[in-house]
Amino acid sequence: MTWSIDFAPFFSWTVISLIAVPAAILAAGLVVARLRGAFVRVLALAALILALLNPVVLREERDPLKSVIALVVDRSQSQTIGEREAETTAAVESLQTSLSRFPEFEVRTVEARSGASPGSDATTALFSAMSSALSDVPPARVGGAIMVTDGEVHDIPADASRLGFEAPVHGLITGREDEYDRRIEIVSAPRFGLVDEPQRIAYRVLEDGPASGTGGFNVQVFLNGDLVTRQSAQPETEQTVDLVLPRAGKNIVELQVERADNEITDVNNRSIAIVDGIRENLRVLLVSGEPHAGERTWRNLLKSDAAIDLVHFTILRPPEKQDGTPINELSLIAFPTRELFVEKIDDFDLIIFDRYQERGVLPALYFDYIAQYVRNGGAMLVAAGPEYAGRESIAQTPLQSVLPALPTGEVNSGAYFPRLSEIGQKHPVTRDLPGSATEPPDWSPWFRAIDVGRTQGSTVMNGPDDKPLLVLDRVGEGRIALLLSDQEWLWSRGFEGGGPHVQLFRRLAHWLMKEPELEEEALDAEARGTDLVITRQTIGDDPGPATVITPSGEAVNVDMRMIEPGRWEGRLETEELGLFQAANGDLRALANMGPVNPREYREAVSTTEKLAPIAEATRASVRRIAEDGDVEVPRIVPVSGRASADGRDWIGLKTTEETVLRGVDRTPLFGGFLGLAVLLFALSATWYREGR
Repeated sequence: MTWSIDFAPFFSWTVISLIAVPAAILAAGLVVARLRGAFVRVLALAALILALLNPVVLREERDPLKSVIALVVDRSQSQTIGEREAETTAAVESLQTSLSRFPEFEVRTVEARSGASPGSDATTALFSAMSSALSDVPPARVGGAIMVTDGEVHDIPADASRLGFEAPVHGLITGREDEYDRRIEIVSAPRFGLVDEPQRIAYRVLEDGPASGTGGFNVQVFLNGDLVTRQSAQPETEQTVDLVLPRAGKNIVELQVERADNEITDVNNRSIAIVDGIRENLRVLLVSGEPHAGERTWRNLLKSDAAIDLVHFTILRPPEKQDGTPINELSLIAFPTRELFVEKIDDFDLIIFDRYQERGVLPALYFDYIAQYVRNGGAMLVAAGPEYAGRESIAQTPLQSVLPALPTGEVNSGAYFPRLSEIGQKHPVTRDLPGSATEPPDWSPWFRAIDVGRTQGSTVMNGPDDKPLLVLDRVGEGRIALLLSDQEWLWSRGFEGGGPHVQLFRRLAHWLMKEPELEEEALDAEARGTDLVITRQTIGDDPGPATVITPSGEAVNVDMRMIEPGRWEGRLETEELGLFQAANGDLRALANMGPVNPREYREAVSTTEKLAPIAEATRASVRRIAEDGDVEVPRIVPVSGRASADGRDWIGLKTTEETVLRGVDRTPLFGGFLGLAVLLFALSATWYREGR
């Protein structure tokens, strides 16, 4: 209960001033003139003014408020190392029991888990969690904070004044003082790199805690999950490794150092870099056997892609064409067969034969060179016309050893709609082609198809009578596609609405050049928010569950569900950060959650040093709670003001002097008979003095 005096004037302060100022002047004149009875008159005037001010005695009833204590629990991934998680749980339970004995404390428990702030790789944000828990508490009511952590905190303020309150911040540290950890970190790595060109990555091996005293650590280098090389590394020494990117798109480089016997964890014994592979301009050789309506379709499509360097030849004058024109009067150039198919054949990423037939322009040996080019990793597309079924077909050359289908000699004429086969509905080259979802397909018909016998590889489009129209096959390390019609130009010319020729042939070219997103059997994994999404592409049946290895080493089975023909997807909700490994059958994929190589794993040894400055500035302490294996939590002691909150076996928390108002009693001093009596007494005293 507190007492105070307040004023509740009967008139405005302006009116009272107009009365009080003349009264004060009159009182001053009486005092200066030293007239008899002046003192009594001054008291009478003062009583009158005081009555107008209406003084009130206030009696307030207040209840004391509780101090708010933040108990911040570190549940980040580094707390799962060793016995830290169990130590943390035991310490929190003991603290909650101790704090419950003090009615003057209100405890707010908040758990901080791994997370990355935008533009940063800080993953253990205990002070942010504490600020959130105390956001609605006035600074004067904050009694302090207790943080149960391994000491690896990444958002410690540089100055105690930034806390927003003046109260102790204690740190109770899990783990041991003599912990040892070996880790590897990537010093520099390119974000982008040219495919088939060497890329240099710099790294170093570091040791935290008592050094092992040994050197020559074995380092393994993986590229997209495959071991590519081994090196011996010295501690604290920067070393480099050169790698050749095998494909365009995302490439994951993983460096892994051997584990020591006394290490607390091997989760940071590997480090990753993600390098986006970029192809140089693709070189495409287009050879047209003769001018025809579809020739310009291929040329325009390839020329429209700025990433393609096109070399195009059309056979305008075959050897048998003799019209008596002298050679020196011809404007045609000789077909550089030896230069293209012997000396520089390996420089091309794709060779396209467009309605080409064997008429003696290329020697038979050159077709054998082309077949070897495909087997050694090259790509070839054959766009066949009627000549493919004739006696001069390239199927009659040594090239037949790599062709996925050989002609029967028949040519089917008549209108038909190209349709996706059962495999074609699953294959990424033809799946979801615009217009393929309806029956008949929403594109124009074709009018010619070449009949073939038994096919190899995958038939993704069918022609008349469900016969093969587009066949894809792998030969050795290379790929080949066989289009059994020369009517694709009808789609590009918009005949009866046209068709998706750009999408189809662009995908076809990218599949031939081994773009990862168009693989018919593939596994991919990526982070989407807090979910790890595993995508399985297959032209087969149910691929079964995927197995995921988390950064902490736990194996989890993830069920896959079909989201569309040929695509299966599974999701794993996770709070872990780092490199995840997914496997399904013989396929493997890697994905990184959160920042690459987060500090949460780079710094795994528990420490008291990081929290020591902020604890010292707030008169608090940082101490280990499980040095001998048993968890020992210090006693809780309430302290007041700016007293020290650090003792040998106790920690202090500040009590607040804040109160909450429950009620107010108001007693006017000049109200009622009391005020009337005072005024009558003052006037009577003045009259009495005048009467004398």
